[in-house]
Amino acid sequence: MKTLSGRTFFFIPPVRRAAGGVAVLVRMAQYLREAGHDARLALRDRTGWRPDCTGLPEDDFSEVELTPQDAWVVPEGWVNALTPGLKAGARCLSYVQNWAYLFSGLPQGVDWRSLPVTLFAVSRPVSWFIGQSLGVDVPILRPGIDTSVFAAPEQKPDRLTVSYMPRKNKALAEQIRAVIAARGNFQVEWVEISGLDQAGVAGALARSHAFLATGFPEGCPLPPLEAMASGAIPAGFAGLGGWDYMRQAEPGRYQPDCPLDPVAWGGNGFFVPDNDVMGAAQALEKALALRVSGGEPLRAVLDACAATAQAYGLSPQRKAVLDFWERLG
Repeated sequence: MKTLSGRTFFFIPPVRRAAGGVAVLVRMAQYLREAGHDARLALRDRTGWRPDCTGLPEDDFSEVELTPQDAWVVPEGWVNALTPGLKAGARCLSYVQNWAYLFSGLPQGVDWRSLPVTLFAVSRPVSWFIGQSLGVDVPILRPGIDTSVFAAPEQKPDRLTVSYMPRKNKALAEQIRAVIAARGNFQVEWVEISGLDQAGVAGALARSHAFLATGFPEGCPLPPLEAMASGAIPAGFAGLGGWDYMRQAEPGRYQPDCPLDPVAWGGNGFFVPDNDVMGAAQALEKALALRVSGGEPLRAVLDACAATAQAYGLSPQRKAVLDFWERLG
């Protein structure tokens, strides 16, 4: 692998609980480290959460001494954290993992286009949002999921089971649950995915027939991908960023304004505009009805889910990260 002449530092924000965005940054650093690059973590707070990262050097943010040969990677929304890299003349990069925070923290009067910072996006919708906002074309570096952990079981429970994440717009999730109960078309066992480690999340998704996606805004949401890998059909909101991989399983359903890239899989879920409670409830019922009816239509959607998950596995992510850094060099 062709490497930059210096080190690569990934700024890790001070988060208190498991965060997908931080996990993605750490995994990127691990790929680079394994490939022989001097990749390191710059911690704003050593008490903050981060995945187990054996073999990754950790430096205090306030003590890092950068050089012009180094790369300094900061997630969007933490613009002030770019300061050490800018002052040192290092190669500064901002990884935009959620379009909603592109302008968050940007000082008044400062334009992204005036900063010597390379922007790159987590998904096509985020890249599109940046392009529409700033008139610039930014590269895409997608995340990945561990398909050895998230996998479909041989058999699902007899009772229809739906998992969801209460922390993702909890009030809307409760409304959708209430609508499902009031309509009375399906008797559902609800599984709250909250406070679980990765193995616990994988177990919950493995026994679920469907996954209610209530997150928005999103950059490239991983839970629906993990649900697909686990054989749970996603239904609900895309958060814009989910349209990187989400495709409607029913013709004629809602389509977003952002362009959809050609993909190798077919319809993999039932999706509605963000914040549409009734639409999400009906979409979930579509997924459950498909589960009940079975047959080739169900098999086609589950196959599409599996193909989607494989396309976002760790191997494709690793290759994309190494290719991206080679181009930087």
